[in-house]
Amino acid sequence: MTERATVDMWFDPLCPWAWITSRWLLEVEKVRPLDIRFNVMSLSVLNEGRDLPEQYRELMSKGWGPVRVCIAAAEAAGPGVLRDLYTALGTRIHLQKYELDEKLFTEALTEVGLDPALAAAAGTDERDEALRASHDAGMKPVGTDVGTPVIHAPGPNPGETVAFFGPVITPAPKGEAAGKLWDGVVLVAGTPGFYELKRSRELGPIFD
Repeated sequence: MTERATVDMWFDPLCPWAWITSRWLLEVEKVRPLDIRFNVMSLSVLNEGRDLPEQYRELMSKGWGPVRVCIAAAEAAGPGVLRDLYTALGTRIHLQKYELDEKLFTEALTEVGLDPALAAAAGTDERDEALRASHDAGMKPVGTDVGTPVIHAPGPNPGETVAFFGPVITPAPKGEAAGKLWDGVVLVAGTPGFYELKRSRELGPIFD
C-alpha cells in the first residue's frame, strides 16, 4: 500500500479563490495518496498597514471575525475541526451569501458540533497572537507578495517540503482531472528556481 502524505493548505474563509482550491484539494485526496490538513491565515493580517481602497479596507475590517472564530474552534476542539468548520463557513459565505456576522458563526459552529458561544471570539483580539502564529507559519516560506491559498506539500526529495501560492482555478476539477492538475502543480513547484506561471483571469469564481 502506498503511504499517504500530508498536504497543508492555509485559508482565509473570505477568499473565494481559496474556497475553490480547497474543494479541488478534497477531490485530489480521493485520487492521490494524500491527506489534506487545513490551517488558518488571515488576509486582514496580511494587509495591515497597506494603502487599500475603501471598500476592501472595510472587508478587511470584517475579515477578523471568521479567522478568530476558526482559531478559537481549533483551540477548543483541536486543529482537525478546521476541515469541517471551513466547509461550514465557506458554504454559507460563498454559496449562500451570508453576511460575516454572528448568525454565520453560530450556525457553522453548531453544524460541526461546537459550542456556538465560540462565535464571541469574532469580536475580541484575545487569540490574535495564535492567529498571527498560524498565519506566519503558512506565509513565511512563500513571502508576503501573495495571499491565499497557500499550500505546503511534500517535495520531490525525501523529507523536502515545497510551498507555493495557488493554484488559482475555476471551477474546481473533479476526479482524475483533479489528480492530474495536482501532479503538474507539484512538478513545477518542486523545480528549483521556478517562481511564477500566470495569465490574466477571464472568469470569476465558479462554485459548483
